[in-house]
Amino acid sequence: MEYDVVIVGGGPAGLSAAIRLKQQAAEAGKEISVCVLEKGSEIGAHILSGAVVDPRALDELLPQWREEDGHPLTVPVDGNHHWVLTRSMKFNFPHLFMPPFMNNEGCYTLSLGNMTRWLGEKAEALEVEIFPGFAGAEVLFNQDGSVRGVATGASGIGKDGEKSPRYEPGMELHAKYTLFAEGVRGHLSKQLKRMFSLDSECEPQIYGLGVKELWDIDPEKHEPGKVIHTQGWPLDDANGGGFLYHQADGQVALGFVTWLNYKNPHISPFQEMQKWKTHPAIAEILEGGKRISYGARAINDGGLQSVPKLAFPGGALIGCSAGFLNVPRIKGSHTAMKSGMMAADAAYEAVMAGRQHDELTGYQTLYDVSWVKEELSVVRNTVPLVKKFGEVVGTGLAGVTMWLEHVGIRLPFTMGHKPDHEQLGRAEHFRAPEYPKPDGVLTFDRLSSVFQSNTNHEEDQPAHLHLKDPAVPIAYNLPLYDEPAQRYCPAGVYEVVGEEEGEPKFVINAQNCVHCKTCDIKDPTQNINWVVPEGGGGPNYPNM
Repeated sequence: MEYDVVIVGGGPAGLSAAIRLKQQAAEAGKEISVCVLEKGSEIGAHILSGAVVDPRALDELLPQWREEDGHPLTVPVDGNHHWVLTRSMKFNFPHLFMPPFMNNEGCYTLSLGNMTRWLGEKAEALEVEIFPGFAGAEVLFNQDGSVRGVATGASGIGKDGEKSPRYEPGMELHAKYTLFAEGVRGHLSKQLKRMFSLDSECEPQIYGLGVKELWDIDPEKHEPGKVIHTQGWPLDDANGGGFLYHQADGQVALGFVTWLNYKNPHISPFQEMQKWKTHPAIAEILEGGKRISYGARAINDGGLQSVPKLAFPGGALIGCSAGFLNVPRIKGSHTAMKSGMMAADAAYEAVMAGRQHDELTGYQTLYDVSWVKEELSVVRNTVPLVKKFGEVVGTGLAGVTMWLEHVGIRLPFTMGHKPDHEQLGRAEHFRAPEYPKPDGVLTFDRLSSVFQSNTNHEEDQPAHLHLKDPAVPIAYNLPLYDEPAQRYCPAGVYEVVGEEEGEPKFVINAQNCVHCKTCDIKDPTQNINWVVPEGGGGPNYPNM
């Protein structure tokens, strides 16, 4: 199938790019063919975020959106709180001391999945061809090495690698330009970074793992638009924090992010989130409520210094495939959308000029002078300072640097990062944290949580979690790190069985995978390679 532009990934960045391409063509009275591939069963199925959305990019993309019926941005933020937690107490951090861009004024709290579904409807109305349930499995190249497009994965291949009766081959989608909007740690994007040395001149990308739940709460406790962020307890040997957003329909979205640079291999980000909910200030809000959904997703924490080269011959990285999250603001959808729009502008100009498969240098130029880069520049040292000096001192220093940058005093340095997988220490040097036993009311186990993510994979297919060396988990990771995959995975995918009998075996329950990518990121030897399963597999997040 031939297109002018193929977009791999139907999230906010990919759909914004598609909409922008069609808008440009319509304004000029031209035609441009655009296709979006989405590995989820529907647009929005794999989208998970807090979310508090800054509408800045949306105002540029769809300036009249506020005047339309049916848009999902219905709950403006009207209460902004930052809590510092100890084991039993909370302290409100005065927003007077925070830079103005941290106050969430003009932002909205909502389901990013629902916003993505709405953007999908906008794209389809402009005659963008959207194919949900089709995963981009392979990059296609021209003879000169430029990207020609992508191939979708075949379906109906059994665990034994043989074709089953339901076999259907994949299809090739050729394009003049291919935009990769796969999200964090995308299967194809990480290959492209390596092939074209896109990250050779930037700092390593670093990550956090966000674990999220959606609750129906007591109506008397619901305050639409109230936004709460926390730091401090329960994290001891790690950095991160929690969030709780009062959204529409009597629901709160709450979650906990653990930065994946932690050293203690006994840490379980999933259980840190469950423990966080037992804090009196959090438990009080949830008392009398009911959990209705669950999910988990890695996020890019590297910021400005970890953004790779964005364009290469025949294509470009957009959204979280490149990494534009503003960590202090805990917002990335607006920057992701803007990146898609900038890439679309460059691709449209190239297609209309009769070019194809060359490097979209115009995209990089647009980014270099954009408000996206400016916004990331202001906060570029925040994460490294907290990691280097700890929660108390590091947060204070980060606040000072953000104020200085905000008032125009540019600091003459940019701090670096170290890869997350290099940070683990030996298990014998750390104590295991104490985690609450799940009570099924406030705290839960991983398997019942995965059930609420509506995760499903066709069982008769090769596992999409590949071990480069099957011996490493037991021979190396188990004695040194007590095999941390048992704990860093928020879905119970990895187990070590038979250890008590003296015959330990590493088991992969690939059907449980919620596509968070943590294993691909945190495994200390980088032995786990996450690849796309059959299209349509994975979580099906409602209202997340």
